[in-house]
Amino acid sequence: MLTRLSLRLRIFLFFCLLAAGGIAITVIALWLGLQRADPNDLTSAFVFSGLLISFGLLGLVVGVWLLFDDNVAKPIERLSAQLRARAHAGVDTDLDLQAARYLGDLAPAAASLAERLASTALSTAEAVAAETAHLASEKERLTALLSEIPVAMLLAGPNHQIVLYDAQAAEVLAQIAHPRLNASLFDYLERKPLLDAYEKLAKTGMDVYCTLASVDGRQTYTARMKPLGDAPGYMLIFEDSVARIPPEAARPLVYDFDLLDTPGDEAFENRPLSQLCFVVFDTETTGLLPHKDEIVQIGAVRVVKGRIVEGERLDTLVNPGIPIPPASTKVHKVSDRMVQDAPDIAQAGRMFHHFARDAVIVAHNAPFDMAFLRRHAKRMEVTWDHPILDTVLLSAVLFGASETHTLDALCERLGVEIPETLRHTALGDAVATAEALVRMLPMLAARGMQTFGDVIVETRKHGRLLEDLN
Repeated sequence: MLTRLSLRLRIFLFFCLLAAGGIAITVIALWLGLQRADPNDLTSAFVFSGLLISFGLLGLVVGVWLLFDDNVAKPIERLSAQLRARAHAGVDTDLDLQAARYLGDLAPAAASLAERLASTALSTAEAVAAETAHLASEKERLTALLSEIPVAMLLAGPNHQIVLYDAQAAEVLAQIAHPRLNASLFDYLERKPLLDAYEKLAKTGMDVYCTLASVDGRQTYTARMKPLGDAPGYMLIFEDSVARIPPEAARPLVYDFDLLDTPGDEAFENRPLSQLCFVVFDTETTGLLPHKDEIVQIGAVRVVKGRIVEGERLDTLVNPGIPIPPASTKVHKVSDRMVQDAPDIAQAGRMFHHFARDAVIVAHNAPFDMAFLRRHAKRMEVTWDHPILDTVLLSAVLFGASETHTLDALCERLGVEIPETLRHTALGDAVATAEALVRMLPMLAARGMQTFGDVIVETRKHGRLLEDLN
């Protein structure tokens, strides 16, 4: 019956309930006070009636507020979050109209608008798809052309950050550390020879031949540095690299040319979200106690400029040095036999630390995973001083603290599918968290949170959620 009433009438009834309830409580309290009244001492009767009225009105207001919160405030908050998810994160699931059934025509109107938006987006997507197909064809031609070049090649911006690398260059970089888009070349090669070559390139505008050494001193490379014409930065070709990829094999490219124009000297708090590099990770452990249990698996992916970088993934088992309880193996499927020859936490931690260099670390319930890593920081000989972002708190900011904020619930709201075979694997959960993050970034921007600092200010308001989780 209530669903047939208009929203304005329903809100009016809330206030009528307050008024009627207040009058009823006052009358009942005065009557009870009169019954207890002593003709010689009316003060105690009035005090008694006043206390009854006060507590009665307080209970009435709390009760009406709970009704209003459940039937109006929370549904509006949920509906607005669902609309933002569809407008900015590409979610195409149906709106939950049942939860907003007491909001009058607002929910059907919102559903109609979302359907219209989806229809418009579909038309736009068809046009974009045609152009994308053309660009994909051009990329295939470029990839085929590069496959004929028997050397490793990468592009770097003027700040010496990697903008593009091919599979051959990835093989060269992997001899030193995991290849990473937007990473500084100084993470792989000694600084001075590289800067000397770049200075000469800037002066002459011509190719520069140079000998470069890896930062660990184990490798030396004969390289050629080429200018990019009018574009900033340069091409670096490792001419003496031994190709371990067959010439007939496809040579995938990892690139983002927008990185050529990315400033890299701003503090994280002042950087736009769209310009940040995120490393999203997850761990599987022997148990749920960070002070005594150990990591058995680390999975991580990189998100650069709002997109997941395919090919830049870290997936490693970790030898915990202690037996893995059968109950834990049942959850994450990692057994003692599987980790027998895996690196220990010191080696695996250093590997992940380098993978996450100069990036914001993201995790779902980050304090739990980071506690394991920080406990072994001395053994790893690293400092975990990265900026941290927690998708539990992002979920609270966007969907309201009263919602459920498990990874499954968040992915369901955002239309992210987690294959059952990958659930409760470190890499599988990391990929799901990364996909959720990519969908939430434009939603945060639409809420006016443009910089990393803006987001941190909002997430701190929901810190209690992590205390309850841990």
